[in-house]
Order: sequence, then C-alpha cells, then structure tokens
Amino acid sequence: MNITESVNHQILKALDNLIQVVAKLRSPDGGCPWDLAQTPQSLIPYIIEEAYETVDALHSENQQAIAEELGDLLLQIVLQAQIAQEKGDFSLKEIAQIITAKLIRRHPHVFSDVVVVNEAEVRHNWEKIKQEEKAETQESNLLSDQLKIYARSLPIMMASLKISKQAAQAGFEWENAEGVWDKFKEELAEFQEAIEKGDKQHASDELGDLLFTVINLGRWYKLDPTIALQGTNQRFIQRILMMEKFADKPLEEYNILELESLWQKAKKVINR
Repeated sequence: MNITESVNHQILKALDNLIQVVAKLRSPDGGCPWDLAQTPQSLIPYIIEEAYETVDALHSENQQAIAEELGDLLLQIVLQAQIAQEKGDFSLKEIAQIITAKLIRRHPHVFSDVVVVNEAEVRHNWEKIKQEEKAETQESNLLSDQLKIYARSLPIMMASLKISKQAAQAGFEWENAEGVWDKFKEELAEFQEAIEKGDKQHASDELGDLLFTVINLGRWYKLDPTIALQGTNQRFIQRILMMEKFADKPLEEYNILELESLWQKAKKVINR
C-alpha cells in the first residue's frame, strides 16, 4: 500500500467511524432520545446554522476552527443520510454516487475530450450542462419557475443575486453599468418619495426595489453583496469594540456628538 492509499484508507476508516456513531445515536436500542426525535425537517435550522458557522471559521482562517466547523457540517449530512436510510429512501452511498456522477458530467474538459482555454469557458460549460440537466427533470422550462426555486430555497440576498444573474442570462439585462446606476437613482428617488408620503407598505416595496438594484450593481462590478455586507458587519463591530476601549463609561451615557468623536477615533485605528 503506497502513501496515498494509506491516507485514503485512514480517511475512509474515520468516516466509517462517524457513520457508526450516528447510527448508534439513532438506534432505538440505547440511542440518544434527542437524535431519535429528529426528522429531516427539524434539522433544517442546524444545517443553516452550521453552514454559516463554517463560513465564519473560513473567514477567520483559524485552521482548527475550520476543521471543527466542517465536522459539524459533515455531521448534518451524515445524520440526514442515516434518517433517510432508516426510511429506505437513500443512504450516504447514493449521496456520494450522485455528486460524483454530477462532477464528472459537469467537467467534460477533465473527464472527456472537451477543450477549454480559461476559467470563463469552464463556468459557461458548467451552466449550460446544469440547465440541460434541469430541463430533463423539470416539468416546466419557464424562467419564472426557475426563479421561484431560488426565492424559496436560498437566503434572501443570495436568492436575489441568483435571480438577477439568471434573468440577465435570459437577456433581461442593462446594456451597460450606467443603466444600472440610472435605475439605482430612480429607485432611491421613489423610496424617498414613499417615505415622505408616509405610506409604509409602499415604502417597504420601494426599499425592496432599491436593495435589489444595489445587488445588481454589485453583480455588474463582480462583487458579492453577501460578502460585502458581512465585511461591513464585522467592521462595524470592530469599531464599536474600539469605541468601548476608548470610552471611560458605557456608550449609552454619551451624547451623539461624543459618540461621533469616538467613532471617528475608532475608524482611524481600524483604518477602514
């Protein structure tokens, strides 16, 4: 057995141990009451939570934290597979087989004779194959039906970006970035007008339109709005933390001018 085979053997053994532990937790004979009570639906919040915690760990670049959070995320996959296997639906084997076949199918430049010259062609082929797969399984090829899937299955901002990209691919797109900026100014003015009129529902609608246009601006400049907003949240928290370090009393005891002074002082230290 060479080094690669030895490492793969150890990985498979570790994965098998995890599978056995999860099976034991789900066993009616001596298993864990909490694990036994879970359903695929009851575990949905944990999948979302673990995915976000994994992203946070990746941003931190703390390798120990990344490994731990990836493990928590892997647990959710194994647990879902175990529940499905108990019901006779599918197992972890089918999950692995499906994704393996998909990877091979969507990488014809690696596993077949398709030739690509850059990353853009790889992505173009991937999306083309993906759409062909969807056409074979979906009852409808309508664009609206594809967009509905994004709207109901993804976090709001991610769904908006996906919807925007898909609509653009179908031709529903501005001719240039200036057109997006014009739309942004239009939506901002409509939002301000709705606020001034005091129509809360109209203002909410216009705020949604404005946010969707901002997401489109990000798309045009190849910026991910989720990552951008995540960075803003982190910087805001860091500046608040720095303000608290400078302060000699609770922040709520300062007036707005004093808080602004602390904020500017914190910004200089953070330098962003």
